[in-house]
Amino acid sequence: MKIALGADSAGFAMKEKIIAHLKERGFETVDVGAYDSASSHYPEFAYKVATAVAEKEVDFGILVCGTGIGMSIAANKVKGVRASVCSEHFSTKYTRLHNDANVLCLGARVIGEGLAIELVDIFLDTEAEGGRHALRVDMIREIEAGTYKV
Repeated sequence: MKIALGADSAGFAMKEKIIAHLKERGFETVDVGAYDSASSHYPEFAYKVATAVAEKEVDFGILVCGTGIGMSIAANKVKGVRASVCSEHFSTKYTRLHNDANVLCLGARVIGEGLAIELVDIFLDTEAEGGRHALRVDMIREIEAGTYKV
């Protein structure tokens, strides 16, 4: 499995820990930056990761900023991306099961590194359920395309 990762200055240290963990698990990683803790702009990294996911260059994306919120807003602007901010186990599991999320967003100022690693594992190890949930994901795609009708 190939994972794209990006972080701004607030998320740099956590991203580095996550990359090390993913490599230990045998995953291939693509680091789009930031490459240090100097001030940087989260939309740049969100766009790079989201585009890699949408264009199927990678299987999933992981983004880290101070809260995860900015990254998720920016990533969700890219067609084909379903980015979720997660800070606990239940939402992380169900964003994959029910929403088939393909980008995990984490807040380095909200959760610790240990929990972040657990959430990454849950996200990557959980398969989408499909069924009625796949229908709902298709509805999201229609909204995105501007073709959804109520």
